[in-house]
Amino acid sequence: MRAAGVFIAIALALALQTTLARFLVGGSAAVDLVLVAVVYVALTTGPVTGMLAGSVAGLIQDSLSSGVVGIGGLAKSIVGFLAGAFGQQFIVTAALPRLVMFVAATALHAAVFMGLYEVLDLRAFPSPGKTVMTQALGNALVGIVAFTIIEALPGIVERRRAGGRGRR
Repeated sequence: MRAAGVFIAIALALALQTTLARFLVGGSAAVDLVLVAVVYVALTTGPVTGMLAGSVAGLIQDSLSSGVVGIGGLAKSIVGFLAGAFGQQFIVTAALPRLVMFVAATALHAAVFMGLYEVLDLRAFPSPGKTVMTQALGNALVGIVAFTIIEALPGIVERRRAGGRGRR
């Protein structure tokens, strides 16, 4: 059942990323929903599942883009593994540690992704600092909101069921 949830999270993030990207910031998405999903999966399930989720999500995202297939998969698998490892070693349940985790994960992803493109001499990134920071803050905001909503859903459903029984 856990594997199904991971695949649903990745599929939902990919679907939202591909359909909503053209509406966000003039065609370039300031939020990487797939990376947010990978970090969420890694923090909730651990490093191995985070790495596998990152590999699958990155390879699918690479196959849908015009870049080299595998670079995004490698970057997301590294991020997934490290986020899961940090999530197991440290308490990452409050908003501030999660914010730091999403920002760090985005920065690491950008460093690996852009670094591989630069090393392979496939694309140049003149000054990506502002873009990476904007995306890191966007990912952190979306990630914290997603965590809050997902953690609140069971309580909301239970209160709704309890409220419905009292009216009958």
